[in-house]
Amino acid sequence: MEKQSKIYIAGHLGLVGSAIWKILQNKGYTNLIGKSVHELDLMNPQAVADFFTAEKPEYVILAAAKVGGIVANNTYRAQFIYENLMIQNNVIHNAYVHGVKKLLFLGSTCIYPKEAPQPMPEDCLLTSPLEYTNEPYAIAKIAGIKLCESYNLQYGTNFISVMPTNLYGPNDNFNLETSHVLPALIRKIYLGKCIETNDWQAIQNDLNKRPIEGISGENTKEEILAILEKYGIITPKPYTLNPIPKIEIWGTGAPLREFLWSEEMAEACVYCIENVDFSDVRGTDKEVRNTHINIGTGKDISIKDLAYTIKLIIGYQGDIFFNADKPDGTMKKLTNPSKIHALGWHHAIEIEEGIAKLYAWYTQSNVQ
Repeated sequence: MEKQSKIYIAGHLGLVGSAIWKILQNKGYTNLIGKSVHELDLMNPQAVADFFTAEKPEYVILAAAKVGGIVANNTYRAQFIYENLMIQNNVIHNAYVHGVKKLLFLGSTCIYPKEAPQPMPEDCLLTSPLEYTNEPYAIAKIAGIKLCESYNLQYGTNFISVMPTNLYGPNDNFNLETSHVLPALIRKIYLGKCIETNDWQAIQNDLNKRPIEGISGENTKEEILAILEKYGIITPKPYTLNPIPKIEIWGTGAPLREFLWSEEMAEACVYCIENVDFSDVRGTDKEVRNTHINIGTGKDISIKDLAYTIKLIIGYQGDIFFNADKPDGTMKKLTNPSKIHALGWHHAIEIEEGIAKLYAWYTQSNVQ
């Protein structure tokens, strides 16, 4: 890519998209395009076609998606498959129609089977059933991979797909209904600490910044404590000065998860769009499959250990309990990052450092 190349980042305000935008700017790219969902509805085929006709991007990074944690994936199954398919189909097809030089499609390692070998290599895709709770989202992302592969094979496009592991970082989603496990735990444990230290101003700031089901810091203390309890931040009754709250976490705490700092994922994406072509990953077999690239650390941590690491970093003294009546999801999801290593990229930020960085970002964002 040239520094003046026109680069469209779909989802530029999201967790990964915003980090990609920042890295490209820091590297001297001067012609970046981003549209919010209010400016461009990526589920609208005509709107997307009109955008490509008007803007004529040379490169596309498709980081836009409907995402969420286990609760959201299992609750809004139709929305997760429909919205992601529509976004992908519209952007990828128009990238082909308008002669985009290269497209980078971001998926997720939830594409792999529930009983995938660990760590998960790219070639275990479609070898056995998916985890039920996120099956619709996973199928949409698999369709995106196959769309890129198929356009490359039929039309000679240069579309590549990267599958990040669980991401966390600045601009993460801290909505307790739809967020992934790590940002949700940071917020819940932080609010638990605020309750135990009777820091009511911090609680009000938090809910003013990120209301929960319409409940903000302007609501009564009783209303705030009730909505927090609904999401697993439980305060003893009656409320007393410096109470000892309890934090409920779904599942047994035994599942193992891998986490990658979002800005490192963005660095990997920029590295791939600058240095990796479809020809580098298509292989020599007659049947071209599994050309996508895992992006991960190759290291995992149990949800229980993650929660207690966050507790230690935040300084929360209260209790944490695991509700084994709730689903665990897949017990282990660890990527095999050997392909991206062979292509020249490695991660650097480990989980403890990342949690401390995200907690600092989150608390600062509450007072801005």
